[in-house]
Amino acid sequence: MEDAPDVSLGAARAAGHSDVKGRDVQQQQQHDADSRRAAPPTVLVTGATGFIGSRLIPRLASDGFDVVGMSRRRVAVQGAGPAKGVRYVQADAFDPKGLRTAMRGVDVAYYLIHSMEGGSGTWQKFAEREMLQAKNFLEAATRAGVKRIIYLGGLHDAGRHLSPHMRSRKEVGEVLASGGIPVTELRASLIIGARGSSYEMLQYLVERLSVMVCPSWVKSAAQPIAVGDVIEYLARCLTADATVGRILEIGGPDRVTYEDLMRMYAGRLGRRLIILQIPFLTTRLSSYWVDLVTPVRASLARPLIDSLVHDTVVTDDSMSAIIKIRPKPVRESIDIAVEETRNLADAGRRQKKGTSEAGDVGGREAGRAAVLAMLVLLGAIGTSYYWLDGRADVYHPLWLSGSALWLVAVAASVAMVIAGTRLGYLIAGVLSASAVAFWLADNAHVAFGTPVIAALPSEMIVARNFVGAVLAAATMAVSHVLFHGKRRR
Repeated sequence: MEDAPDVSLGAARAAGHSDVKGRDVQQQQQHDADSRRAAPPTVLVTGATGFIGSRLIPRLASDGFDVVGMSRRRVAVQGAGPAKGVRYVQADAFDPKGLRTAMRGVDVAYYLIHSMEGGSGTWQKFAEREMLQAKNFLEAATRAGVKRIIYLGGLHDAGRHLSPHMRSRKEVGEVLASGGIPVTELRASLIIGARGSSYEMLQYLVERLSVMVCPSWVKSAAQPIAVGDVIEYLARCLTADATVGRILEIGGPDRVTYEDLMRMYAGRLGRRLIILQIPFLTTRLSSYWVDLVTPVRASLARPLIDSLVHDTVVTDDSMSAIIKIRPKPVRESIDIAVEETRNLADAGRRQKKGTSEAGDVGGREAGRAAVLAMLVLLGAIGTSYYWLDGRADVYHPLWLSGSALWLVAVAASVAMVIAGTRLGYLIAGVLSASAVAFWLADNAHVAFGTPVIAALPSEMIVARNFVGAVLAAATMAVSHVLFHGKRRR
């Protein structure tokens, strides 16, 4: 008779094997959990090529995070390619499907999107567009399982009526926070840095004008902050748990007005600046002025100037206790921005050399030189009334006043064209049109047999009028092309 199997021993062995297997599973699960905690989160940065995004991406990559840069346009990577741990995706916040694709595997998303651009048919609806973008972004982030959103908004006075721009920035933050994803919202005062819209308005105005007529908004107080400090705050928020789900204000150490900023920048350039304040100059008129004098379009200048009407100062300094950095003073921030602007300009010239864009720049420079030459010739032709024309009419007080005003306008146009403003081309176009009309009217007797504006001119003056009219027409045509030419913003 065979011995019966030792059931108790088999059961014990089976149980022991099961315990070992169970421990192995638990250890593997713990290892996987530890690996997930140890692995850096994948971070999405929207506006990858913008003022903030282009600086934040390399900063996060240097900290070891896997970074996905999102842009509406395809990112042309220069040199050896993107930094280690960085990849770029093309997606638009108006396209929910594209957003969901871009957010696959993303743990934290930086929201650096605005919609203050476009022509007159779209920019006035920027608030509606920004709401739609924020809703699309929140929905896509929720579906993708994004664990956190970090949003850069604008500092504002909660107790006052907000400008459309500041109200939109506030409402975007509310939309993002309305879901189940924790949101960190940083509200920044005016940001100083190369390529920053508000800073560039200041930069171009001071560089191109020695005398400025400004409205009352130049007296509004702000705490300007260097863009490098903003990047530091944004980057450190990623690992600062105390910032999760909070609204935090950030600004520099100095409280100044926009007028102070302009004078500081003028001092940095070694220039003397005269500012004349006119209280009744509206933000709409100010934006048109900025549009004519700087590369910043009125569609962008208008909401920015609206936002400068009110003070933007830090009232809750909680952030300084959470993330301990020493923000740079205004003058140091301006120095850094000036140097960075110079370096970017040099790099841009090297990059454009030999390209079609370089040809465009060369064409604009040639057109600018042509307009300047033609304006000088028009001025000379205008003065010939007093050394070539023998008619007594040219010494009539009204004629003298008109001639003086016209020559002053020619000089102003020359100065504005040299300064690189569109206003110079606008004045040149108006002057040229008036010259064509006036000189052809002075030759009206050729077609109608009788003079219109003065006594019958001599044959030499008739010839000069026709030559001047042709030159003025050419000036008007070139000025028109340059006025409406390609712009940076």
